Amino acid sequence: MEESHQPGIDGQQIAGRRVAISVTAELRRGRGARSNATGRYESERREAFDDGWEGLSDSRPFVTNVRREIARSIISRNDSPDISFDQSINPYRGCEHGCSYCYARPSHAFLGHSPGLDFESELYAKINAAEALTKELSSRNYVPKTIALGTVTDPYQPIEREHRITRSVLEVLAAARHPVGIVTKSVLVVRDIDILARMARDGLVKVALSVTTLDRRLARSMEPRAATPSKRLAAVKELAAAGIPTQVMVAPIVPGLNDHEIESILTAARDAGASSAGYVMLRLPLELKDIFREWLVTDYPDRAERVLHLLQSMHSGRDYSAQFGLRQKGTGPYAQQIAMRFRLALQRLGFDRERKPLRTDLFRAPGSAGQQLSLF
Repeated sequence: MEESHQPGIDGQQIAGRRVAISVTAELRRGRGARSNATGRYESERREAFDDGWEGLSDSRPFVTNVRREIARSIISRNDSPDISFDQSINPYRGCEHGCSYCYARPSHAFLGHSPGLDFESELYAKINAAEALTKELSSRNYVPKTIALGTVTDPYQPIEREHRITRSVLEVLAAARHPVGIVTKSVLVVRDIDILARMARDGLVKVALSVTTLDRRLARSMEPRAATPSKRLAAVKELAAAGIPTQVMVAPIVPGLNDHEIESILTAARDAGASSAGYVMLRLPLELKDIFREWLVTDYPDRAERVLHLLQSMHSGRDYSAQFGLRQKGTGPYAQQIAMRFRLALQRLGFDRERKPLRTDLFRAPGSAGQQLSLF
């Protein structure tokens, strides 16, 4: 694919790293990433180019391709000390929302794909998720703990309309009376209010909507296939009206780009009925360092240097620090200022400060009712 020759982009140095866009705007229309570099685990690096004779070897636009996957297990576990859950389910791999800042992009390299445009176009649907979950919950050794739904990729991304895997997972969890926390930036979550409202009455569910900005232009650029900010707030209102505990996540906060909106986002969230709120600073692990730079210098070239220098000031001069406890909030004066502003806004707006745990005592393993007793 040909290199972009937009003035000030090709070969430009931004905060210590070279930026070069390798996919034309026409081919990546409606997508978030600006390039599709080979994944870090591949033995060869490939880049198509125009030699002036035959044109580009691959000049097709990026379209969404969904592969059906049979998952051997569906519950993932982690022991990270700065994450509030240790069990999660991701019904899909890759995410069509195409957020330029998505920290999950590097995970696509494990599948032999690029964390760039492949991440948002080469998707995997775990079609047996409900069956796998039923089996795992039925294990004699299973101990019920809150399952986080949508921690890597969005469980309500556009392909969920057709595949309905997330809904099938919720049906299993509801029948087992198992607690679940959902994180999404999609209004499709309101489709499942019938299930979520029943679970909420028993203290079994919380939903968090990510609202990154109230600026439609910025949202369209950063999150090209996600719902508009106004629609997300409308979803918050509908969920809250149904009695479902709803949180708004200001995530990620991008210093120098959307951090001035913290108070206005929280005010809009409170007015929509959100009962709590949280935030996460921009994280740029692995390939995401370059992917985000490419997006930033393409769409906001006047702010690129400032944004990245502010970000580096929160990670000891680097783009990112993976240290537990600091990776999601950062450190230093600017990070402290963000934390103080957020805390004061929560107090002023009357948000709940305590996170009430979901119930685990109601759990009943699938098939336990009327199940034949073992002889031993």
